[in-house]
Amino acid sequence: MGNFFKSFARKDDGSLLKLYREQVETVEYAAGLLERFVKADSLPDREELCKEIKKCESKGDWIADEIFESLYKARHTFINREYLQTLASHIESFMDGIHDCAKKMLIYHPIAIDKIWVEIVESILEDAKIISGLINEFSAIKEKAKFLMQKCLRIKEIEHEVDDMYECYMSNLFQIEKNAIELIKNKNIIQNLEDTTDRAKDISDCFKTIIVKS
Repeated sequence: MGNFFKSFARKDDGSLLKLYREQVETVEYAAGLLERFVKADSLPDREELCKEIKKCESKGDWIADEIFESLYKARHTFINREYLQTLASHIESFMDGIHDCAKKMLIYHPIAIDKIWVEIVESILEDAKIISGLINEFSAIKEKAKFLMQKCLRIKEIEHEVDDMYECYMSNLFQIEKNAIELIKNKNIIQNLEDTTDRAKDISDCFKTIIVKS
């Protein structure tokens, strides 16, 4: 196990650790852009922010491909390489979710950005920051297992909090919204937001497995 993490810590530009860190840094930056997106005052601002998020998503796809190639070429990994591939896939999926949230809001162009959407986006950003912290502690996973488990539990708490917000919003939406088109748009938008926090939980679940296996 020690040799595995030593290999992660090498300064080689192509090292797995560097790629994972770059992947989560890109996700965290995109989540920050999404927060700016939902708080932006004008459509042109949102369009520009959505373009920037798309660039992050494209970069994330490239990094994920690099991770998969590195795992394929690696002769030995002391953690099952399937877990490492799954982790990268879940991070990529989280990035896709962030992009989808911005894209749907831009395409649907709802009458207003609901305050609950903003709260969920803030939760997505918190998820992204926690995930970035988890990856930055990857090389100390054994020594900091308890601390990292607590961080994973926080992601689970966020997912539950967002579930509650989603259920409350949906209940009110079907009672209050009389415009069928707006109802469908708003339902799809919040569903996408809620799904994105589920994807963050997938990452924490995978990370917990890696902690246990270490």
